[in-house]
Amino acid sequence: MSLNVEHQPTRALPSEKPIRLLDNAGHAVRGAAAGGFELPALDVLLELYRRMVVARRFDVQVTALTKQGRLATYPSAYGQEACEIGAVSAIEAHDWFFPTYRDSIALLTRGIRPGDILASFRGDWHNGYDQHAHRCASQATPLATQALHAVGLAHAARLRNDPLVTLTYLGDGATSEGDAHEAFNFAAVWQTPTVFLIQNNQFAISTPIARQSRAATLADKAVGYGMPGYHVDGNDVAAMYAVTRAAVERARAGGGPTLIEGLTYRVEAHTNSDDPTRYRQARDVEHWKRRDPIERLEKYLVSEGALADEMRAEIADAAESVAEHTRDVMTADAELDPLELFDHVYSRPRAALLEQRARLEAELADTAELHSAGPAGAAR
Repeated sequence: MSLNVEHQPTRALPSEKPIRLLDNAGHAVRGAAAGGFELPALDVLLELYRRMVVARRFDVQVTALTKQGRLATYPSAYGQEACEIGAVSAIEAHDWFFPTYRDSIALLTRGIRPGDILASFRGDWHNGYDQHAHRCASQATPLATQALHAVGLAHAARLRNDPLVTLTYLGDGATSEGDAHEAFNFAAVWQTPTVFLIQNNQFAISTPIARQSRAATLADKAVGYGMPGYHVDGNDVAAMYAVTRAAVERARAGGGPTLIEGLTYRVEAHTNSDDPTRYRQARDVEHWKRRDPIERLEKYLVSEGALADEMRAEIADAAESVAEHTRDVMTADAELDPLELFDHVYSRPRAALLEQRARLEAELADTAELHSAGPAGAAR
């Protein structure tokens, strides 16, 4: 009895050493260490540099605003710019992106306005941007749930002969969730055009990766599902872009899903409510700061004559403009309408919901009338 299979499962293990195209000093890497990938063109690298500089300035500004009490919480991606920007820059405008709560700078790179990104962190909206217009799902706080959504949308697109690809991010902690297993398995079985990026920043809040998995690399998990896996230097934006781009092209051509692990580090706290000094050493943070993704690419671009002082200044000015806009938006008082609570609940509002809305509208009108009448009205 023979089995009719549509594809031959992938069995090759990812490399134990991360794939890199630029070393820590900004020198080009070739040969086996490059994993068969080529360094992107200078114009692509220059654009990736610009996006990372803008993203970091935005991230630093938002962290400062959070400390001032302008936001309820904010999970920084400082130090993870290569993973964030390299991967999301590898998809097209019509592809779909499914982020986690930490991926605000990827949304910024995707063209979403700062105020719309941060609306949920300030408590204005659950989601402040048009998902369909930007092809970006809402930022997910539950771990790994967005991976299932990415697979579902990709499967539906394939059934409709829509050539889009879905890209979804996960943290290292999310790979311990059952939802991640289900997403990986269904993507491989259905051969959906999905790219999974695991940003292994080495801590699930305070739990180190050694207490989560005994696998040599998280990319090794791909083999068990029958899809390719790549272990990549997550602080090398050139490698992140090149590997993700190849995975996206493979998915679009019908080759199925790919799992990519970007080995990186979270320099800032998990969120503003976290105290990282309780579970990691300052020397480890300094070790990773010396492997800064922006500085690495900057050294290479300068050595190639692609980044002069004038260009660097222009990029810095553009980043500062984004930071200024972010400050203006987040320091302005939010215009809140309590009746918005009833919007977007049902496509056709139910009678009970309409009754509740009318009751609240009447109460708001009575309150407004009392305020307009002044102290005499209030006494009445």
